[in-house]
Amino acid sequence: MTRRGIESLVGLFVLFGFVAIGYLALKASNLAAMTLGETYTVAARFDNIGGLKPRAPVKSAGVTVGRVGSISLDGKTFQGVVTMELEKRFAFPKDSSASILTAGLLGDQYVGLTPGGEDDNLAAGDTIRMTQSAVVLENLIGQMLYNRAAEGGGEARK
Repeated sequence: MTRRGIESLVGLFVLFGFVAIGYLALKASNLAAMTLGETYTVAARFDNIGGLKPRAPVKSAGVTVGRVGSISLDGKTFQGVVTMELEKRFAFPKDSSASILTAGLLGDQYVGLTPGGEDDNLAAGDTIRMTQSAVVLENLIGQMLYNRAAEGGGEARK
């Protein structure tokens, strides 16, 4: 192989490396899966949003139906307000519920929508009333340790 052929192969290899790094960057920042269709915005209030981030997926039955648009704190109720951008082709009933779930044991968090049974659908600007906050692993471990200590302390006094 000539020197020019080797240089061309090295150039293609470097170009492939840049493309792979760009793809990984888009995948890590959740920009690769942005929706291109029309969306409508709904909100939900949670007592604890855990590690939920903007652009996190909104899923129903495991299918991505939208993205988290923004997250803010209500100054009066001190609840996290999550604004979601849902694709217009997915119409959810007004009595749907939203939960903050985790993909796998320690994976990224996302919003899970469970459809209700009402005939009227959510419209732009509506708020989902039934919500379930994120399960924080540290709180569960602390509660388990506290319960163990309480059980052990009760036996020692007997």
